[in-house]
Amino acid sequence: MRLSTVFTLAFAAFASATRKCGTVEPSAEFMASSNEVMTSFAVTDVHAQAIVVPVYFHVLRSGTAVSQGNIGDAALYDQLDVLNADYASAGISFNLLGITRTTNSAWYNDQAESAMKAALRKGDYGTLNVYFQNLSGGILGYCYFPESSPSAATIRTDGCSVLSTTVPGGSASNYNLGRTLTHEAGHWFGLYHTFQGGCTGGDSVSDTPAEASAASGCPTGRDTCSASGVDPIHNFMDYSYDSCMYEFTPGQATRMNTFYNNYR
Repeated sequence: MRLSTVFTLAFAAFASATRKCGTVEPSAEFMASSNEVMTSFAVTDVHAQAIVVPVYFHVLRSGTAVSQGNIGDAALYDQLDVLNADYASAGISFNLLGITRTTNSAWYNDQAESAMKAALRKGDYGTLNVYFQNLSGGILGYCYFPESSPSAATIRTDGCSVLSTTVPGGSASNYNLGRTLTHEAGHWFGLYHTFQGGCTGGDSVSDTPAEASAASGCPTGRDTCSASGVDPIHNFMDYSYDSCMYEFTPGQATRMNTFYNNYR
């Protein structure tokens, strides 16, 4: 299930200048179970076989104006280009198979998720379905982590929801270069936030420096966990501005490839 009401309200309390990811916080049990994939299966060489992910973009809107969520095709293809550029170093690319447009105010405003996805979702568990919507509480996006042996209900709910105004050229100030989808898709591939476990836990990837809390803006030289090195403010899985993000670590690339090949 997505964020609880309490968690959503807690996110809403943050300043508007802070990136807000609505992906549900993984429990310790979930993390321990899902992390076993890195030891239970052979680690994937990201250069051995490229992954091509089939993608569907679903535009939810309340009307036909851009201000009502009706993102134009040009912006959607720009978003696809950003996604492909950001994941190239991980040996992952995305093939857009279709775009749907649905006028439904409830769905546009992130209501009736189950009914919306039952009507719109396409492909199997390895197909990335992206829903562009008007999300509440200042949240920019949310996505679902991969699970072993997913149920039919889990597959139906799977995918990423993204605030419509975060696509390239959108109106979300500091977050309109398309990096929200890059960030959320990282969760879909099995990545946690760089600040997931603070200075003592990290994100379960050995070459990602730990940081005590999420970064905001582009705080060059920020170092909240001195034993780990400078904070990874340029990592796509932090909370920096879009313009500050430009990398995944090799370890993150390995994790994404391994999860996709074994779970999706």
